[in-house]
Amino acid sequence: MAESSPFYSRLAGERTLLFLTLIIAIGLSSAAVANGGQTEKPTSQTSKPELPKAKQTVLGLYVTAKEAYERWKAEPEKMIILDVRTPEEYFFVGHPAMAWKIPLAAQTYEWDAEKKQFPRKPLPDFVSRVSEVAKPDDTIMVMCRSGNRSAMAVNLLAKAGFKNVYNIIDGMEGDAVEDPDSVFVGQRLKNGWKNSGCPWTYKLTPERMVLPKKQVD
Repeated sequence: MAESSPFYSRLAGERTLLFLTLIIAIGLSSAAVANGGQTEKPTSQTSKPELPKAKQTVLGLYVTAKEAYERWKAEPEKMIILDVRTPEEYFFVGHPAMAWKIPLAAQTYEWDAEKKQFPRKPLPDFVSRVSEVAKPDDTIMVMCRSGNRSAMAVNLLAKAGFKNVYNIIDGMEGDAVEDPDSVFVGQRLKNGWKNSGCPWTYKLTPERMVLPKKQVD
């Protein structure tokens, strides 16, 4: 039978395809070896972007609200959730029932026209009140509204010798919606304890509150 027949043409084509497949496989194998056996990760698996500076702490320990709740649920006797917001926030916004409520600052009622808010005044006995319920080696996960005040609280505790203090980076209410087309733009409805399916209540728990010993002027 002549080699120019359709049978031989098809056979030649199959051999060529097999040869090209082998060349490609060898090339991919060589690339993997050159990378220490690791193939390049897709962009979607790259590390998380850096936290805003206001949420960063000297200890560099961070969890989301969802992660904090899961860790507490797995070992409630070993994990302390610390809510450093104001009593007004516990009452009007809600709070995790299991958290220790120890305010970092007191709410004032003098309008700051430049900042367009009623500012809060730091409470000087914050660390001593935390020391009533926690030891320096305890694992503490600190929450505020959205992760800024809690970072301040972590840094104060670190300065006092506490070592295992995590900032809950999305706080109780979460981050603000940024989509200008959303009717909820500017509202804190992204992530956070309240938006992540974690349990919370409006019912106050005075037995888990450690408030300032005297009223701040």
